[in-house]
Amino acid sequence: MPDQTRPAFQDLADRLRAIVGERGLVTDPDALAPHLIDWRRRYFGRTPFMVRPATVDEVSAVVAACADAGVSMVPQGGNTGLVGGSVPDETGLQVLVNLGRLNRVRELDRANYTITVEAGCILADIQQAAAADGMLFPLSLGAEGSCQIGGNLSTNAGGNAVLHYGNMRDLVLGLEVVLPDGRVWQDLRGLRKDNTGYDLKHLFIGAEGSLGIITAAILKLFPAHADSQTALVALHDLSSVMALFDAARRRSGDQLVAFELMPRVGIDLALQHVTGAIDPLEERYPHYVLLELASSRSEAGLRAALEEILEAAFEEGWVVDGTIAATEEQARQLWFLREAIVEGQRLNGASIKHDVSVKTSRMGDFIDTAKARLAERFPDDRVVAFGHVGDGNVHFNICPPAGDETGFAERGPAFTEIVFGTVAEFGGSISAEHGIGRLRREKLADVASPVDLELMRRIKQAVDPANLMNPHVLFVEPSTGSDLDR
Repeated sequence: MPDQTRPAFQDLADRLRAIVGERGLVTDPDALAPHLIDWRRRYFGRTPFMVRPATVDEVSAVVAACADAGVSMVPQGGNTGLVGGSVPDETGLQVLVNLGRLNRVRELDRANYTITVEAGCILADIQQAAAADGMLFPLSLGAEGSCQIGGNLSTNAGGNAVLHYGNMRDLVLGLEVVLPDGRVWQDLRGLRKDNTGYDLKHLFIGAEGSLGIITAAILKLFPAHADSQTALVALHDLSSVMALFDAARRRSGDQLVAFELMPRVGIDLALQHVTGAIDPLEERYPHYVLLELASSRSEAGLRAALEEILEAAFEEGWVVDGTIAATEEQARQLWFLREAIVEGQRLNGASIKHDVSVKTSRMGDFIDTAKARLAERFPDDRVVAFGHVGDGNVHFNICPPAGDETGFAERGPAFTEIVFGTVAEFGGSISAEHGIGRLRREKLADVASPVDLELMRRIKQAVDPANLMNPHVLFVEPSTGSDLDR
């Protein structure tokens, strides 16, 4: 258990108030409440106050003050994470550092195809800033209207376009980070080639705030899409799904930017619970794929390419039905249905979520194997396996029988054991894009190699020897099963 001798939080509050002003220090319980619970409502925390710095200098001074007082900090962006990594723990001994006021676009460099943004910028605002200058920032998530780029960086976010553009790690040229002692490390030069030793930015991307607080980033931009074509198709089996994926990449000249698996059970949940969701096909099928081709050329021939891909897929027997969006509004409706699968599960009630990855070549076999194993032990529970299978990522979720959640939560550990056990057999990962946070700490300790864990712990100790930065994520102590700071 932590030392229950509380730090002199009043003295620290006075010092922080002098740095950020009255507006930057939040103590009102009602104002704090939304920041002390995670998006999935699984983790509830406490904090003496939340600090909202508005500049990197303020962040630096805040971190230095907390470090001097020996108080640990939890960085927070839009608080849309799914693994409980952005809320403080229950001790009330951690200061919440919210980055929402660091929300400036510092520079857009058209010739360099980069945009420099602060950590509190909302993802959708970065997309719009790029679009206003004829450019594309391709990271796209269901939470893009509220998630912040600092959180996207800290969790190495993925999203719908990873198979073409890569995940967050692939979209960054440089960072600005406040280290655990308050010093600022900065590399915002925008260089695509720099072979002068360790690439330090990659220490902080995906570190979930455990090594420092990201305050700004320089991101890659691309030419805006001048033409895009979207289709939703129905398939009978998962082997056909992956055959279609391979054909779409090859026949499109590798202009496939999205390839999303949508199971019938997920569509049914969306139609049942989400207003505006529309069933696009008259018949019902077990599997659907939403795919999109895109190009920066206005006359790239994508419509003809998509039709050719689907005609060949019909002839091969992979695709049995489908529709190509004729307008931007129809394409938007198809994407709305894809995102409604997530909301439909939430509104339906309890669900056990897994964010896993395997090689794309083994995706169909993995899903079939895991589903069969679950069905053998739990025949009434429903598997909702959906998502970005084109980059090897599937959200493998389980929902209870319709209208009956009896004993469902108690079955959760058995579900996870089956899913993660199958992931291990297929050489996959237990976290494809959501991160580890607090939710998967124990499992990471089980599945990561001893060498992996030792190297990560050594990095943590070297950068944050006092364990002040988000100390309750990523690691558990193997001997006690407790947090690093306990």
